Amino acid sequence: MMFKSKDIELVEKFKKALGISNKIGRSARGGETERKYFNVSFGDVLFFRFLNGIGIYPAKSQTIKSVDIPEDFFRDFVRGFFDGDGTFYTFWDKRWKSSFCYQASFASASLDFITWLKDAISGLYGLKGIVVKGDGVYNTRYFKGDTKKLFEAMYYFDNDQNILYLERKYRKMQEAFEFEKKKKLSKSRGSSVVERYSEEVGVGCSIHPRGT
Repeated sequence: MMFKSKDIELVEKFKKALGISNKIGRSARGGETERKYFNVSFGDVLFFRFLNGIGIYPAKSQTIKSVDIPEDFFRDFVRGFFDGDGTFYTFWDKRWKSSFCYQASFASASLDFITWLKDAISGLYGLKGIVVKGDGVYNTRYFKGDTKKLFEAMYYFDNDQNILYLERKYRKMQEAFEFEKKKKLSKSRGSSVVERYSEEVGVGCSIHPRGT
């Protein structure tokens, strides 16, 4: 099995979660030549069978349909998926003057999986995401208020060092919410604040039968 990401922090936390000490390598992706991805490979028959048992199989990006996650751990699963295949970005809505907006989304090559994820999040947390087709993947997107609710669901802890999460994305969302507060305060005082930033991240994880 192999876990791959542009974020070395994510790979290191993956190792920590599984309690493995395997060396982190570098690799390219697809037809690329630049080795800009970090990866860690390991073999574990029991873990492989566990993943199969909850719905994760080899070539998961195409075969995954749903994952059997207990409700008590679902928000942790969502946070982990967001750290890997989620995106958060901000933008200004041109339809209204100084309208600061933000959006969170999840991406998957499997329409079945991304639809299942949207429905599961909706059922548990009352969020109304939409599914759209992107560049080779499907996305579930959440806007403004639902993005805040998603943040609260994923980051339910208070600086708990035992909880694993990608700090960069956590801070990015916090900064956007704080900026929105400052912007509203500035508006009430008759001044203005202008700022823009966005974020993209790539990650991959693959599993293979033992011996392949």
